[in-house]
Amino acid sequence: MARLAPQPLILAGEGWADYGLVDSGNGRKLERYGPYRFVRPEPQAMWSPRVNDGEWDAHGEFVPGSDEDGGGRWQFEKTVPRDGWSLAWNEVRYTAQCTPFRHLGFFPDMAPVWDWMRGMLAGREDASTLNLFGYTGVGTLALSAHGPVTHVDASKKSVAQARENAALAGLESRPVRWMIDDAAKFTAREVRRGKRYDGIILDPPKFGRGPTGETWRLEENLPALLADCRRLLDAQSRFLFLTVYAVRMSSLALAGLMDELFADLPGTIEHGDLAVREDGAEGREGRLLPTAIFARWSNPQ
Repeated sequence: MARLAPQPLILAGEGWADYGLVDSGNGRKLERYGPYRFVRPEPQAMWSPRVNDGEWDAHGEFVPGSDEDGGGRWQFEKTVPRDGWSLAWNEVRYTAQCTPFRHLGFFPDMAPVWDWMRGMLAGREDASTLNLFGYTGVGTLALSAHGPVTHVDASKKSVAQARENAALAGLESRPVRWMIDDAAKFTAREVRRGKRYDGIILDPPKFGRGPTGETWRLEENLPALLADCRRLLDAQSRFLFLTVYAVRMSSLALAGLMDELFADLPGTIEHGDLAVREDGAEGREGRLLPTAIFARWSNPQ
């Protein structure tokens, strides 16, 4: 029976050569993406920035709209390649780009998750894994070092970008199945087919639409999707990692759901916060900026 860890964890990502959280505060954050620096809204940065944010030197800033639906636009102070530029995380190369959704084509706070998953599959080259809501594929390419990956996303544009990232990294020959599909419908079909996976990662949005207009609402649809994910795992599987952004929900809720669904499997269920650590300043350890909540099931062999 899977053991539920009693205390929440903080899974903190550190900067690397091509990414770093430079400063944060007053509801904003300054990040470096290779040679470019950008300011984006960050409501959880409630403290004061280390450097007056009026003096932040950035190439551009995303200015949010007046509503709460994620609208807004980029304002550029310096020239930025509109078609994107190449960055790397370990052997994985990908294109960063200022998107209309305030993101830059990947989620840097997921780097410690990619490390953790690869650690769970250490020594394996035949592990079968599933990446639901796979976006532009950085996590998929990280997993592909350990065996075949099924990458699922409802956005044709995101899957096309993921395939381009695989080619950019020289990893297009790795065994990845690229699927443009609704995550819940695909997973239900996999259950009916009797499929199994060694690991699953899923990063569902708060709200979304599938390729044929299917509506996704996290609070309504997550329990059924997670139940189907559980049916794709067995006592020999290694992990499931679930992240959730921008919701009024505790990681305890995710852990409680997972504790119910995974009760018959061995291993451990943990939950907590994802965070990114600021680059250190004046010899001090950087502050932690929370970004998401998570729950995970792990079963080391």
